[in-house]
Amino acid sequence: MTERQSLNAWGQLPVVSDRVTAIAQDVVGYRRHAHRFPEVSWEEQETQRWIIRTLQSFGITDITAMAGTGVKAVVQGDRPGRTVLWRADIDALPVLEEVHAPYASERRGTMHACGHDSHIAVALGLARLVAAARAQMAGTVVFAFQPAEEVGGGARPMIAAGILDDPHVEEVFGFHADSSIPCGTIAASPGHFMAAPGSFELTIHGQGGHAGLPHRSVDPVVCAAYVLTTLQTVISRNLSPNKAGVLSIGQIQGGTRGNIIPDSVFIAGTVRAYEPETLKLLQLRFEQIVRGVTDAFGATFDLTYREGLPSVVNDEASTELVRALAARFLGEAAVLPDRTTMSDDFALFLQARPGCYFLLGVRNEEWGVIEPNHSPRWDLDERALILGVELGIRILESALAR
Repeated sequence: MTERQSLNAWGQLPVVSDRVTAIAQDVVGYRRHAHRFPEVSWEEQETQRWIIRTLQSFGITDITAMAGTGVKAVVQGDRPGRTVLWRADIDALPVLEEVHAPYASERRGTMHACGHDSHIAVALGLARLVAAARAQMAGTVVFAFQPAEEVGGGARPMIAAGILDDPHVEEVFGFHADSSIPCGTIAASPGHFMAAPGSFELTIHGQGGHAGLPHRSVDPVVCAAYVLTTLQTVISRNLSPNKAGVLSIGQIQGGTRGNIIPDSVFIAGTVRAYEPETLKLLQLRFEQIVRGVTDAFGATFDLTYREGLPSVVNDEASTELVRALAARFLGEAAVLPDRTTMSDDFALFLQARPGCYFLLGVRNEEWGVIEPNHSPRWDLDERALILGVELGIRILESALAR
């Protein structure tokens, strides 16, 4: 970050309301505090305590520790009405940060490399505004500060503990910071919005030996190379051009020295698609290819395939609300129809209640804020935080007024 990346450097971004401007510097401070003190999934104890203290400073008293390291906060208006939920995930990643900034992580090897620090900051800003307006508010807002999104584990125990039931939540909202779209834009689409992920672990077994005598071995390294190459045809040749899917290899391990053919090679990766039938097709072709190639080389294999979360499926009416409000605030051209093959366990909230999960743009090419989510050089245009609070409070107030 440079000095020019301040709240005064609005450029062509829209002007926010006085109530949001009044807390803008504090919201940036919330994000920077969270970024300095990140904690990985299920270890967010200090983050939990800090969130609770901050919520209490807003005069919020209905606060519950939930799902181990999560937080539930309920703000009830003075008049009866609907109940809506805003969710923010709070965990960081085991990433060694390479961003040199005053707010860089103080916990070496742990970093908010996916923008969850911004999710926390916006949610705290919204809780502060909602708490200040409770005397005029009809209805109730539940804030879910959820742990362990990065491992796909935090939403389920929060829902099981009743965060949607006491009080009964009618609609759910949240966002994810995204560096692929510019600050000042959002992306939201009804229906399948984020992909359902699957993961796999594959071990190819050969017969180790001397690298100078390869004919006396079954080389799992060469076999693995053909498996990886052939697997890339699944998306291009087995999947309809009208569908979307991802098959990526993230890990490959094998061998100890250059003159030794190893006994085995380990491969791990992810498969993603929006529709369940597409995911099943990818899984079927995956196993067929691995079996065929290993048979051809005289090798064997062990394959473990794990289905993960469902797809994030946005409700049509809730998404239209978000898109309409964003268009009014940011402009029609700033509301994108994009969807993403990232995944998120907000999908479980959307299975239980109608709602909308959207992407909030944080990219700024002029300032060099271009790194993808999960990069050790991840950063964001902090003006997006203020736009997120402004859009968020409009969403909550409009949802309550339905």
